[in-house]
Order: sequence, then structure tokens, then C-alpha cells
Amino acid sequence: MVLLTSDALILRTWPVQEADLIVSFFSRDYGKVKGVAKAALKSRKRFGGALEPMTLARAYFADKPRRELVRLDQLESLRSPLALPVDYVRAAVLSFYAEVLEEALPEHDPHETVFRLVLAVLDQTTVENPWMPLTYFSLWMIRLMGWLPDLSVCSACGERLHMGEANFHPQLDGLFCMVHRHGSGQMLAGDSWQLAHRILREPVTALAQEPWPRRRGQDLRRFTLQALERHLERRMRSGEALMRL
Repeated sequence: MVLLTSDALILRTWPVQEADLIVSFFSRDYGKVKGVAKAALKSRKRFGGALEPMTLARAYFADKPRRELVRLDQLESLRSPLALPVDYVRAAVLSFYAEVLEEALPEHDPHETVFRLVLAVLDQTTVENPWMPLTYFSLWMIRLMGWLPDLSVCSACGERLHMGEANFHPQLDGLFCMVHRHGSGQMLAGDSWQLAHRILREPVTALAQEPWPRRRGQDLRRFTLQALERHLERRMRSGEALMRL
């Protein structure tokens, strides 16, 4: 049995037996891990308030060869999402982060770039401005998972796209020119197309001071949600809730 420790983001918990929990967490050093936290519902000393999804914690756990679940001994909370005000929208955005990470990341595969992305957007996800970090996270996740073709050219013909002519389809990757657009597809507004290019070349802090009403980048978020659902082959419940707002 190997004793391990790593900074980790809590993704999800499931109750088992009377007071035990199965905890899914995304660790910086060991990737996504699932473990059994014995008496987690009773032990404030070992777990305290660190079991809330998207809490950044120091995880102490034991890994035994050929065991699917590790033994999670302790979580030391480093940053709680509840330290800042929470409303319905912010809660839904945090749930979306956790759901995407839970479904998209393979087990035991460290992904430092994704870990740093999540920490960066968590710093910006506030009640006053939830839409910018949500848009930033969604686009970068499909980029880092390898699901995002070049947004500057048509995925069908390779011709360079221009503002106001980029289209996307829920069943197809990439963007399409006016000639190769599909009848049931949607137009990506010129502002959103430019915004996507900015997101891919600028840090999230560079966008944080701009006004971000709900409608800004709404079609871009739809584009990224469709890409996530297409590759994960499932509906994202938190994503659908956000799209209905």
C-alpha cells in the first residue's frame, strides 16, 4: 500500500453504508481518483467542509495495487467555493465544472494544464460575473481534450472563415463556411467568433474586466456544450440548466 498526498478538486460524492462516502476528486499529481472515505459524514476533523464539489483541498489517501478505489484518509480544505456568495447561476456554473471534469477526464491520468485552467476560472467565477469564466472554461476544455478543430477555417473545405459566416452543427466538429453549412446548423455571430480566438490566446484575467451580460457569447457556449455532449455521448444536465437561463 502506497500513501499519497496531492492538491485536489472535489468533483462528486456518493453515500455508501451508514456514514461512508465514495469521493471522486481530480488531483494535480495523480489525475482523477475515486476513493472511500470511511465515516466521512461523522468526522469533521478529517473532512470538515472539504466535501463540497469544487472545493480545493489537500487530499491524503492510500493506494493499493489492483484496487479500484483508494482509501481516502483526510481532506484539508484549502479553498471553498462557499467562501464567496452563491446564487443559483454561480451554483450551476460550479456544478457544470464538476460534471465536465467528472465525465471528460480519464482515471489516474494527471493533466496539469486542465488543473491550472480550473483554478484560474474558479478565481473569476463570482455572482457578479459567472458567464465569462464559464465560456472560457468550456472552450478551453474541448481544446485540451483534442476536440476542437481550427476555428479559423471551414472544417469541410479548409477555406479561411470571415466574420459573420461561421456556422456550427450539433452533430459535427468545427465550423463551416456558408457554402458547406448544414440546414439544421446555427450561425456563430461574428463577435462570438472573434471572442473564441481571443479566449484561445489570452489569459482569463485579461477578459475579467470587460462587461459580460448573459447574452455575450451565448452561441459560443452552445457550440462548446454541443461539442462536449457529442464526444462524451451524454447530455450534460448542468449545461442544459445553464442554457435555459
